[in-house]
Amino acid sequence: MVRRNAGGSGASTAAVFGEVLRHFREAAMLTQEGLAARIPCDRSHVARVEAGTRVPQDTFAKTCDELLGTGGVLGRLWGRIDWYPQVEHPDWFRRRAEMDAAAVALWEYQERVIPGLLQTPAYAHALFSRVARGEELKERVRARLSRQRRFLGDGGPSYVVVLDESCLRTVLGGPAVMREQCAHLLDVGRRANIRVQVAPANRPDLVRPNASMSLIKLPDGREWVYSESLDRGHFSDDPTIYARHLRTYDVLRADAPSAPESAALISDLMARYEHDEQEREQRGDLDQEQLQRRQRRQLRRSGPRIHFRRPRPRQQEP
Repeated sequence: MVRRNAGGSGASTAAVFGEVLRHFREAAMLTQEGLAARIPCDRSHVARVEAGTRVPQDTFAKTCDELLGTGGVLGRLWGRIDWYPQVEHPDWFRRRAEMDAAAVALWEYQERVIPGLLQTPAYAHALFSRVARGEELKERVRARLSRQRRFLGDGGPSYVVVLDESCLRTVLGGPAVMREQCAHLLDVGRRANIRVQVAPANRPDLVRPNASMSLIKLPDGREWVYSESLDRGHFSDDPTIYARHLRTYDVLRADAPSAPESAALISDLMARYEHDEQEREQRGDLDQEQLQRRQRRQLRRSGPRIHFRRPRPRQQEP
């Protein structure tokens, strides 16, 4: 669905929609609970939309227009608001996923964590296991991997990524997971549509973006800058902002090691993780052997004790 920005600030336009909804609801002599029952939805959903802290679907606006007899005011207002950069929304990443599904080109700079489009299943599992468990964890991993198919398939869109070296050195899941992740980066970097470069930590001369970011080009020619804060995503299609970030990115790509040079760096780190993995296995074998020895000693000590009566020395007769 296409959403247009009305040009106002996020807080004010979201709040305006909520105020207009509240006006028509109260004019219809309905409580939040009464309106929610007719939609139907939870009362809390209506309350959060009116407070400007929840993103409603276009169907929500149209249904409210019909129920409240607004003449289509809410639907028209909904279409003028670019909701996602304006309010906190638990599904804020859905918009980014929709862009990935349509993008004709994608350029990224990433810090600390391997970007989602390049993660292995084990790496994604280790990443999400910090915040999710059980079925939720499995679903998050499946969703992450599903976004990769289009870029990793034949004829996928152009995808260029510059990884800060911290992405390769931040260990998730242990050496085995990181070794596999490095091998995956080398593999996908050989595809015709993908290029992976690394910005080394020992290159202070490299001018890097202030944070991880994505530059997204859509089929209609629109260009977006995407970045993330702690709990939400941020989108901008301002041509001035996009051009500024693109210049920074182009300079970084030009000054950073080339894709073949970066592949050599990734290979070195993969060999190091493989060495760490072997050392861990050896330590594990040694620890297991020592444990078995301790268990055998304890077993011998815990067995039944047999007391032998020592022969008393014979007394010599006087």
